[in-house]
Amino acid sequence: MTASEIRETRLPNGLRVVTDPMDTVETVSVGVWADVGARHEPAEINGVCHMLEHMAFKGTRRRSALDIAVEMEDVGGHMNAYTSREHTAFYAKMLREDLPLAVDILADILQHSVYDPDELAREQGVVVQEIFQSIDTPDDIVFDHFQATAYGDQPLGRPVLGTVETVGRLSSDLVGGFQRAHYCPSRLVIAAAGRVDHDALLALVERHFTALNPTPPETGSPARYTGGEYREPRDVEQAQVVLGFDGVSYDDPDYYASVVLATLLGGGMSSRLFQEVREKRGLAYTINAFANSYTDGGLFTLYAGTGPDDVAALVPVLCDEINKVRASVCADEVARARAQLRAGILMGQESTSGRCEQLARQILVYGRPISNDEVLAELDAVDEAAVTRVANRLFTTPPTLASLGAIAAMERLDRLRARL
Repeated sequence: MTASEIRETRLPNGLRVVTDPMDTVETVSVGVWADVGARHEPAEINGVCHMLEHMAFKGTRRRSALDIAVEMEDVGGHMNAYTSREHTAFYAKMLREDLPLAVDILADILQHSVYDPDELAREQGVVVQEIFQSIDTPDDIVFDHFQATAYGDQPLGRPVLGTVETVGRLSSDLVGGFQRAHYCPSRLVIAAAGRVDHDALLALVERHFTALNPTPPETGSPARYTGGEYREPRDVEQAQVVLGFDGVSYDDPDYYASVVLATLLGGGMSSRLFQEVREKRGLAYTINAFANSYTDGGLFTLYAGTGPDDVAALVPVLCDEINKVRASVCADEVARARAQLRAGILMGQESTSGRCEQLARQILVYGRPISNDEVLAELDAVDEAAVTRVANRLFTTPPTLASLGAIAAMERLDRLRARL
């Protein structure tokens, strides 16, 4: 992806259309990304964004739920959607000649969904089962508890799925009203990658996206990291442990250094945590580190799943590795981490779906497309001093510790703080 290949047009109503052509493929991925996610929901209807994602496929004024599925699959294409804390996406992949159908369906489900009460009642049951499944999956739900502990009673701390109570109180009017209020042109990006002509896509968008509410809602409150501890003993075979710190936003000068730090510390089999925790000590099967960013903050997270006999030793080892990386890193491991990230970025460019999503997210987060050359130059500029500096910045913030399962022997947060 180069800046010269990408074209972006902002329509008079604020809707942005951006394309990344790939002349070597016969398919195209296209989608609508909304700058709307769980953090934009009122507390009493937490989960409405995720429910809206489900309900968009349940019928419009001229298509039933079956029609939506059949029309796309009749041409061999497929559609899907997801909800995150900051964004919601609806996307499709199909052969290039079927792009008009995909744009028509996307426009239909996002402007003319009927939110039928009977369909909503059925889907509430489906989402409640999804919530229960998450609760019954320790290595999944522990991250929701971690998020809630890190941000407290703030929108960014609430679960994307919502709760059984909040999902149960959603009505067709609430879901439809939320969509109409928040899905305004200035908060939407329509992105496409693959065998696509920008002007042809632009004409399709102008023809089909004509019924969006032009008035943007008020923006949400900024994120405030708090930290703390969550513990939930369960009679299961493993202990799930998530240790985290206040992170950086996407536009923070330390963003790329934090990503390199996460890769170096727990991003692969050669990482410090994998080698020390799994290979040398055998304390865990899964051990990772992540740098998760938001538009106005972030979380730097370490995760491990371990047995009840090893959980007491695990946290001290995590703290030791944090202290070591704060003290020094070497040029070879920084170069290796950069190489892993570079390869991941370039391999992702071989997928129309990956390029489409990356492009949309760049527009939402940065307001412009960013070329691979620019991203790789930022990574190449990260050296040992930058990684050491960001480690000392992040690991001196108040920690957040969330644990679930066989955790009786695990030390508490006050003891962990003393180790750092």
